[in-house]
Amino acid sequence: MIRLFVPDNLIAGEAVVPAPEQGRYLTAVMRLTVGAEILLFNGRDGEWRATLVEAGKRNVRLLVGARTRPQVAPPDLDLVVALVKRGRLETIVEKAAELGARRVRLVVTRRTNADHTNVGRLQAIAVEAAEQTGRLDVPEIVAPEKLDRMLNGWDADRRLMFCDETGGLPPALDAVRAAGGSSWAVLIGPEGGFDPEEGERLRGLPFVTPVSLGPRILRADTAAIAALALWQAAIGDWVTPS
Repeated sequence: MIRLFVPDNLIAGEAVVPAPEQGRYLTAVMRLTVGAEILLFNGRDGEWRATLVEAGKRNVRLLVGARTRPQVAPPDLDLVVALVKRGRLETIVEKAAELGARRVRLVVTRRTNADHTNVGRLQAIAVEAAEQTGRLDVPEIVAPEKLDRMLNGWDADRRLMFCDETGGLPPALDAVRAAGGSSWAVLIGPEGGFDPEEGERLRGLPFVTPVSLGPRILRADTAAIAALALWQAAIGDWVTPS
């Protein structure tokens, strides 16, 4: 069944008017007609069944029915990723949404080749991924920030998994399980890796857990997917409650 993210409050019996592009998608692309049912979510009220009650070229309206799932909090997991080429960054955002990250923070390092990106487009990609994967929230995409500034303001209660290419470090799965805790972020550097001074600073911070992602050097998108999956397998919502 089609799922749409909407900003509206979802209340049984209330009408929701989707955004124009969503309305065109429902009626022109998917060719839904009056009486068709879809699912709605807004990141606050859970998931709700809705019925298409108006399907005109200019006006599309949905009537909210019964709630199908209550709202649940996502894992307290952020992805911090250096800006990379557009296609790879878009893949990273899509996969981060699929793998349950609650937020993607973009960071500029000394070896980052760009200092800006289209955050609006990345947010739209996150919305589409959330709709397709069945999650009940949409990851927030945070505008780029310098690495040093981000670290200066870091919440020390949130562990930072530093995917370090220098070698001699514990495997990510073991390191995360040993460190424990519930609030984490995964840090993925640029294609050229971190500057040596950046790496040295990261290793010296008390909230940082340096880890290895294996014997091979991974591209940023591969590293992000691997690290998020390992965190989920270690202490995330892939783990069966004991």
